[in-house]
Parts: sequence; C-alpha cells; structure tokens
Amino acid sequence: MRVRRFEWEGPAASAASVRAWVEESAAVVDVAPILSVIREGGDAAVIALTNRYDATERPLSALRVDPAEATAALAALEPGLRDALEVAAANIRAVAESQLSEPRRTELPQGQVVTVREVPVAAAGIYAPGGRAAYPSSVLMCAIPAQVAGVERIALASPPNANGCLHPLALAAAGLCGIEEIYAIGGAQAIFALAYGTETIAPVDIVAGPGNAWVREAKRFVYGQVGIDSLAGPSELMVVAGHDTDPEWAALDLCAQAEHGGDSPLLLVAVEEHVLEAVLAATERIAGERPSVADAPLAVLAVPDLSDAADLANAFAPEHLELFEEDAILLADQIRTAGCIFAGRYGATAFGDYAAGSNHVLPTGGAGRFSGPLGPAAFRRRISTVEIGAGAAAALAPQVDALARAEGLPVHGESAMIRRP
Repeated sequence: MRVRRFEWEGPAASAASVRAWVEESAAVVDVAPILSVIREGGDAAVIALTNRYDATERPLSALRVDPAEATAALAALEPGLRDALEVAAANIRAVAESQLSEPRRTELPQGQVVTVREVPVAAAGIYAPGGRAAYPSSVLMCAIPAQVAGVERIALASPPNANGCLHPLALAAAGLCGIEEIYAIGGAQAIFALAYGTETIAPVDIVAGPGNAWVREAKRFVYGQVGIDSLAGPSELMVVAGHDTDPEWAALDLCAQAEHGGDSPLLLVAVEEHVLEAVLAATERIAGERPSVADAPLAVLAVPDLSDAADLANAFAPEHLELFEEDAILLADQIRTAGCIFAGRYGATAFGDYAAGSNHVLPTGGAGRFSGPLGPAAFRRRISTVEIGAGAAAALAPQVDALARAEGLPVHGESAMIRRP
C-alpha cells in the first residue's frame, strides 16, 4: 500500500492536496476511437473488441446470452450463496421502494393547478463489471432500482471471461432479477453499444452502473445521447478514527476497499496521533498478509478536532465515509457530500457493498458534491401537467404579457392575452 502523510492545511486545501496526489496516477483514457469503430462496424466491431480485451482464449461469435443460462446458473447456486443473494436483493428492493414518490399537485392563488409526476424511462442499460472477477452485487444494485422504477426493458452488459462466458454468479444474479436481455460485452464498447445501438442491441434511454476509467469516460461521452446515473469510477473510502477505534477493524475496512484495485483512494483521518499510528500499522500488516489487497494510495492526516474532520469530508466528498466515533450519528448530520456514510464502529463499508440495502453505485472523484447513490429516481423522469381555467388565465395574462414584452417576445404576450374574457 502506498502511504503518504499530509500536513493539515485546512479542509479545502487538505482535500485538494489529497485529491491531487491520488489522481496523479489515475488512468487518462481516450474513448472516442472506440465509439467511431462501433458506430461504423456495429455488432462485428463490438465482438472484435470483446475478443481483443476479454474473450481472449475462446472468442465470442454473438453478443447476446441465452437467458436460460441465467436461470440455470441461479438453480445451480449453493444454497447458502443463493440465500445471501436473496437477502441482499430483498434489502435493496425495500430501500429502493421507499424512495418512490407520489404525484405532487399544487393549487396556486390565481386558480391554476400544476401537477408533477414521475414516469419511468422506457429502456435502461445496466453495466456490471466482470471478466476476471464476478460482481453479482452490481447486477442487483442496478437492476432492482430500475425494476422498482417501473422500467419495462432492462439490458444487462457485463464482460465475459477469457473463455467467452459470463461468470455464473453474475448470471445467477440476473436470473434472480428476471433479466432476459443479457450481453457479454464490457468496457467502453459496452456503454457505446447500449447508448447508440447495434444490429443486435436496441439503444436504451439511460446507462447506469460502476466501472473502470474506460467505462466512466464512455459514460461521460454518451451523456446527452442518453442519460447516465453518475460518473462512478474507482472505489474510495475515508475513515474518521475516534479515540476508541479498534485498529484492526479500521485496517480491515481500508484493506477491503483496496481490494478494488490500485487506483482506489483511501484516506485515514484522526485527531489523536497515536490512533493514526495504530491504524496505519495494522493496515500495513494486513495488506502485506492478504494477496487480494492492491497497492492502493493511502493518505494519512491528523486534524485539529472532529468538526475539522467533518469539514474535510465535505470538501473531499468521499464515495464512502466511515465514522468510528461514539457520537457518529451526530457527526453524520454534519456531512453533506459523501456518497454513503457508515455511522458507528459496526458500520463497515462492506455491508453497504453487498447486503445492507443501500446502493453501492455511488459518486466518486468528488462528484458527491452534486450527485448521490443510484436509486429509482435515476430511471424516472418528471412530467408537469398544467391546468389553467378561465379565471387563472385572466389573472395571469397581464403578468405574462408584461414579462414577454420585456424579453422581446411580444407574441407570447398576445398568446396569453387573447385568453382573457
């Protein structure tokens, strides 16, 4: 693990220094050539790219996966693993359903009525990372909110392994969710294929899901052609360690996030220097003993007090924020920008990654300043219905006329005024 100590410069400056350091080695990718190839070559181009980057030992000949494979993969799961998937799915669904809102009808003083309601998009493309590893949790995290939102068509894309097959766990999760449109493609090519369509894949209205730098940049590129959930890139974790923090627990949480890869930023913060030293020592020891822990960047920072830790979190906007504090829930109330807050010593990020019910598709890279967790709202859009009767028209027309003429649009005013009795 790459460790660097930072001196306290204040919340904003310290957050900027840490961000600059962790992003020094961030991958800079250019996805435009991939889009050009896919727009020109369609299915054949997507298959060629998949075979080059993913299905390297047994090439694919088709993009779509038979949904019967998902059903079979679910049936073949060991009972304990299937139970874990079902518990996670039920919790994710319960939290997603709690976020649905009823139509809002507002009657205004002049007599008009404005109703705002939400309707689902027609088609959603969801992306689950794959290839060398399996992420059935990402399938659940994306598919279930889309289903709760009422999306009729859900298309899942996930990269195959070297043998050209999707991981059985990803297929099982798709089977559990009842997804029938499944494609064995990954990376930027998957995002472009979902957004623009090919001979086999009909274009969708929104693309959602986590991924690497290529996936993140492809989502940035297609925004406007389709909607996106957020720019969810490499996973990150900030830990605020209090005086009674168990160093082993905090260290395991940091190392767990480092399993996501060497580009997953970690930030350890504490008021007491001896707490920092204890957690850091445990982290370095555990990282050296666990082969799955990558060489992730770990920034270490002492802050003057807990209020400064909260201010730092708001400036840094971490994807995950763990508060190892006795009054963690009170401190959590001061946080405005984290993607997901885990309050209290038992709140490991791992629970949120899998089964707590919160969504693990979260804003990274500071995007928590303007976006939040994936939920049904990402797959729904608002529609306003305006009811204006004769009385409201008579009352509003003079105001509309005055504003329209001030803006140099007099016919707008005429359109309103002609409706006066």
